[in-house]
Amino acid sequence: MSRAANTLALCIALALAPSAALAQESHAHHPHVGHAGAESTSNPRPAKAPHAGHDAHAAHDMHDSHAGHAAENAHDQHAASSAHDGHAGHEPHDAHAARNSHAGHAGHAGHDMPAPAGAAATDPHAGHAMAPGAPVEPIPVPTDADRAAAFPPLAHAHVHGGGIHSLVRFNRFEAWDADPGRGQAWEGKAWIGGDVHRLWLRSEGEREHGHTASADLEVLYGRGLSAWWDLLAGVRHDFKPGPSQSWAAIGVQGMAPYKFELSATAYLGEHGHSALRAEVEYELPLTSRLVLQPLVEVELHGRNDARRGTGSGLSTAEAGLRLRYELDRRFAPYIGLVHERSFGNTADYRRSEGEPVSDTRWVVGVRWWF
Repeated sequence: MSRAANTLALCIALALAPSAALAQESHAHHPHVGHAGAESTSNPRPAKAPHAGHDAHAAHDMHDSHAGHAAENAHDQHAASSAHDGHAGHEPHDAHAARNSHAGHAGHAGHDMPAPAGAAATDPHAGHAMAPGAPVEPIPVPTDADRAAAFPPLAHAHVHGGGIHSLVRFNRFEAWDADPGRGQAWEGKAWIGGDVHRLWLRSEGEREHGHTASADLEVLYGRGLSAWWDLLAGVRHDFKPGPSQSWAAIGVQGMAPYKFELSATAYLGEHGHSALRAEVEYELPLTSRLVLQPLVEVELHGRNDARRGTGSGLSTAEAGLRLRYELDRRFAPYIGLVHERSFGNTADYRRSEGEPVSDTRWVVGVRWWF
């Protein structure tokens, strides 16, 4: 009886041996079986590589090797199930790396991934949150040499304009052909000196019907009150109209806000005569060379002077609009429209002489300076 039992046990062992060998061989060909939670507790996975098998498992899924072995045994079905369940929420490494080259963390939450060799050298800010608007490179602290180069000391001569300079400018030099007849007019000024102290010459006048209707010359000392204003004092001499006459003069000239050029001069003449002349002009650049220049000039007198045809109060006013083209910054031809009118007793004197009270004319002229 015992001999029969031993023989039966030996036959059963021989029958089961090929099946166990086949199972071991199948398990050897499928290293990922049980990776996602089906591992035997008697043979735990080593903890030295937390991501071991992930890349191979992804490649295994890409080639459908599990799908081809699913029909052979239950181990392949369990491996395919672990591919869908054990790695749920894990992104493929290739797609994850394409979306964020630095991250690589979203698909491996909970895993400590060792930094690759040389990462700190190539990206010193890896893993650090950057403050918004922070400079990529720190701004160096200015040194004394940098400040000295940016703000060089100004010599005394530069502040007060050391040296002698000069300028001659004819603002108006024009002619016209109107109903009363042909005529010419000029208005110019010149100065010589520095930025603070200057000697000024100013002159203006008109010619009508071939003779000089008015002409004067001023010699003035100018002192700069500021960067934009000068105080003037000197003498003026009238050659025409009537007998010549000299005046003491004091006034100001300069540039007001919005670049209006202003000039106002008061005069005190012989026999208690007084006068005031004021002028304002503005230059409006239309293009880099085309400039429109409006101008208004008024003259007032303190008392009547029949010999020179001037009355008390507002004597004359002139408004002009000139458009010039600057062939060169120093030379510019222009055309313009000028209106001149007399008032009060001055108008009466002109009527008595057979002259018009007002006059409107087109003018052509040039403006230059040197």
